[in-house]
Amino acid sequence: MTKFLHGTVNARSGTVIGDESIVLVAPIDELDVECICQLELVPVEDVPVTESQEGVRDGRPTQREGPATHADGPAAQAEGSAPGFWAQLGPGLIAGASDDDPSGIATCAMAGAIYGYGTLCTAVITYPMMAVIQYICAKIGMVTGLGLADVLKSHYPKKWLYAAVMTLFIANTINAGTDLGAMAAAVNLLVPQLPVWLLVMPITAAILLIQVLGSYQLIARIFKWLLLSLFAYIITAFCVHADFAEVLHNTFMPRLHFDAGLLSMLVALLGTTISPYLFFWQADQEVEEQIKFGNKNPRRNPGANPRKLRQRAWDVAIGMLVSNVVMFFIILTTGATLYKAGITNIDSAAQAALALRPLAGDLSYWLFALGIIGTGFLAVPVLTASASYAVCQTFGWRHGLRRRFVRARCFYRTIALSMLLGMLLNYIGVNPIHALYWTAILNGVLAPPLLLLIMLISNNKKIMGEHTNNPALNMVGFGTTFVMFAAAVAMIYAQLH
Repeated sequence: MTKFLHGTVNARSGTVIGDESIVLVAPIDELDVECICQLELVPVEDVPVTESQEGVRDGRPTQREGPATHADGPAAQAEGSAPGFWAQLGPGLIAGASDDDPSGIATCAMAGAIYGYGTLCTAVITYPMMAVIQYICAKIGMVTGLGLADVLKSHYPKKWLYAAVMTLFIANTINAGTDLGAMAAAVNLLVPQLPVWLLVMPITAAILLIQVLGSYQLIARIFKWLLLSLFAYIITAFCVHADFAEVLHNTFMPRLHFDAGLLSMLVALLGTTISPYLFFWQADQEVEEQIKFGNKNPRRNPGANPRKLRQRAWDVAIGMLVSNVVMFFIILTTGATLYKAGITNIDSAAQAALALRPLAGDLSYWLFALGIIGTGFLAVPVLTASASYAVCQTFGWRHGLRRRFVRARCFYRTIALSMLLGMLLNYIGVNPIHALYWTAILNGVLAPPLLLLIMLISNNKKIMGEHTNNPALNMVGFGTTFVMFAAAVAMIYAQLH
């Protein structure tokens, strides 16, 4: 027996939103929007349901989708069974972990080698700044159901968006390239028989294949497990037998002599912790997470309510805490070893690992090198994907890690372009330290105006409705914006003098 139902149909997956349990058996056009249409349907009991019919999104198997109701709206999952604590940790945790990429590790290692424990205070000071800014970005994504570039495109002049996205793409590509080189150098430390130039290409190919062929759920799980690589730096710090009384004293009462070199280092540490690519990544992943947990159209049914915002605040707070704890222990490790041994000329994370070996032993050497590899596999996909999200949203192209290549060709091609250009930097003789310098310059120029726009967006009632910032968020958010503007001015001053 056949019947007709007039309901909302997801034209990609064939899922029908109605009051009856039904399964679609008629073929439909591959559209990328939800539409209202009338389709010939048969009762579910008359048709055997195969595994392929139990739920497919863009050709990727997902959990079986039953008939949807108001739970796809803003209050989705506010009632009933909620995902476990580990499942709720996602965009914020991954963003924090990816902030400790090989380039960031090199910057922290240099800070410890040159200034000892003096710069440990930056890990404490930057924590509330990072946590607040990332939470505001998360809130924008949750409330609007849009990525950051989409929000900018909808409410601000296009020329601002084009300048921001172009700068972001260039900076992220350079950063990804230096990270790929650092990963290859770390593998070379562990397997000296394999030259660095030979390793860069397969590492690039492996990361690209995971992004293109893996489902969003798989990628998210891989990212979470790669977090374990960060603990290598915490373990290493306890292997170097640091004087923790001295560490604690210098953390809260640092003894520093300000000069152009220290100013440049502080700016570099700020730039490697409060990074523009994380702003875009955070907002975009909030949209991906809503779709993952059943909200099929975040634009129409934004997934922000007090409960979900509190969950995301915890997610972001934990992610940023992980990032800054790792930053703290990297500075501590090189401060306790390289600085005290007078080894201050550190140009890369791999070189820091090599210098640690005679001072802290083989275990520290291996842990430091393995940490570089693990964090690289986490950070490079975030760098290239965040740039691709921004580019695709700017030009209105389909995008999302949840989509297969055939459904988002421009998105994956942009990721591949960024990866390949970054890889090529390792073969044309670009000095990685010079590359990191230019990345810091670009991020330093981009971050302050972007932060100002983020603060304006998050206080705009037309965009955020009832979820505008409270006074505490505004105090820290605008304070961070001021600090980043001051850091950019200081960076320019230091270079001119």
